[in-house]
Amino acid sequence: MREGNRLIPLQARRTFRLSLTIAMSVVFAYGLALPLPFLSPVFAILLTSTPAPPLGVKKLLGLIVVLMLTLGVGLLLIPILINYAISAILMIAAGLYFSTYFSASPDKAMLGTLFTVGFTIIPAAGLASFPLALMVIESLIVGVGLAVICSWMVYPFFPEDKDFTEAPPEPVTDENSNWMALRVTLIVLPPFLAALANPALYLKLIMKSVVMGKQATAINARAAGRELLGATFLGGALAIVLWIMLDLVTNLWMFFWLMLLMGIYVGSKIYQVNPSRFSAPFWVDVMVTMIILLGSAVQDSADGQDVYQAFTMRMIFFVLLALYAWLAIVMLDRVRNNHVNRKYQAPINKESEQC
Repeated sequence: MREGNRLIPLQARRTFRLSLTIAMSVVFAYGLALPLPFLSPVFAILLTSTPAPPLGVKKLLGLIVVLMLTLGVGLLLIPILINYAISAILMIAAGLYFSTYFSASPDKAMLGTLFTVGFTIIPAAGLASFPLALMVIESLIVGVGLAVICSWMVYPFFPEDKDFTEAPPEPVTDENSNWMALRVTLIVLPPFLAALANPALYLKLIMKSVVMGKQATAINARAAGRELLGATFLGGALAIVLWIMLDLVTNLWMFFWLMLLMGIYVGSKIYQVNPSRFSAPFWVDVMVTMIILLGSAVQDSADGQDVYQAFTMRMIFFVLLALYAWLAIVMLDRVRNNHVNRKYQAPINKESEQC
């Protein structure tokens, strides 16, 4: 099987691997009726989009241990948030900053994402009710484990080349890490504050902001508006198309095939099988946005809620978040450029005075 798959180009193998992993995680998550089933395919794309073999058993156990520790920190922040709100918010902001700062290199990006989730989603959920926070923790751990198990099942059919070696992470300077951490903190913190007013409504907004913060570390201010807003609108449009098709044939297998086809389309853009001028993080954000919106619509329909009203509200919040993230990036980069200009002008002025 492995030798036969060598006839398939490597980029195509990666595309099929990603799409099938996402589709299978959808089937298992919704088939098992998990409390927050959209989390499993979200983690599937976050864990599988980077070209590499799946996590081994030891790494999976280590990842789950790290996840449990970060989520445990989130639980400890709940009583502080209830009794000392300002102090807790400052602690969470510091946690967001340092978790991003120490995980700035690409090989530690997933750890930074997990830390961000632990510092934001769990305290926000716990503020509504402690059982809700425990349910979110259970969903996150099961979602990560299910995503990795699905990647184990798919990988033998679409493996990497035998001579695959992970590319060494690009070096990141302390100054760049500092600005990247500030970006993520500024993008994620406002949705978290909004979630304190209505955690059940805004938890998906926090998840979107976490992915958007991850995307924002890889783009410049000039491209921020096009990438952030474009990914949000395109993800929403694809969710509408899939919802209409799912409404025609409403069953789990239809959901599987639709996610498989959409995963192939987006995966072909990520791995440049079908060349795109947009970056891989852009298409990851598109897929995550679509999964959150479509998965939420499926849950709303099952609960008897107004699907279209809920979708409209989520889409409005996502667009507002993208606009805010764009503004935050532009303003922060302007401050950074002024700082750099002053830094390099000072030695020049000093030399001029000496002359």
